Amino acid sequence: MSGVEGKVVAITGASSGIGEATALLLARRGAKVVLGARRAERLEALATRVTAAGGEAAFARVDVRRRDDLRRLVGLAGEQYGKLDVLVSNAGIGPISPLGDLRVEEWEQMIDINVKGVLYGIAAALPVFRRQGFGHFVHTASTAAHRITPNQSVYAATKTAVRVISEGLRQEAGDRLRVTVISPGFTRTDFADDVTNPQVHAQIAESKDLIAMPSDAVARAIAFAIEQPADIDMGEIVVRPTAQS
Repeated sequence: MSGVEGKVVAITGASSGIGEATALLLARRGAKVVLGARRAERLEALATRVTAAGGEAAFARVDVRRRDDLRRLVGLAGEQYGKLDVLVSNAGIGPISPLGDLRVEEWEQMIDINVKGVLYGIAAALPVFRRQGFGHFVHTASTAAHRITPNQSVYAATKTAVRVISEGLRQEAGDRLRVTVISPGFTRTDFADDVTNPQVHAQIAESKDLIAMPSDAVARAIAFAIEQPADIDMGEIVVRPTAQS
């Protein structure tokens, strides 16, 4: 029996990229997936794909900048399936640019979604996990939190914050809850769509075509962490293309 089978997994940022790939993979392995993202029409289409393949899925429109949306997503898992085993806080954006561009609104968006979105997920799920006596947080960070490069200062700072928050949570959570950070490298997603600096956008698009790995690679890493026995905590998994420096 798969260590994923029968688990209820809520996923933010589920409408595309890593979140979508994770939902499809976990559903194939027998998980019940609870999908959250801002694009409700894409969530509905994804839920239809899951159920058409024999899986189970529920979905809700979620903007992780809103605490109530995370509460609703966690609540939906309980209403539909009676529990929540895993919260995958995957929603994130990366409108990277030189600091000198002074794209302050984009900095604020990254902080709100990449950092506050994770914190709001913790606030929503931690009381549920404590009542249940079990639960698993999976937070998507980035290799940008390990290696700082030009144009990525604010993005890297938000992903470093995710790693720090996650480690603090792991130490505080006790022996019944698990916390995992997934740090992907260059992945084929719509990441570049957020980048408004034309030069940086072109660089990312070119590099993506050359070296980026499929979202499925990250989904497999997430599944690996989830399927471990309850007394085993995968603190962090870094997964990147072999061609990435």
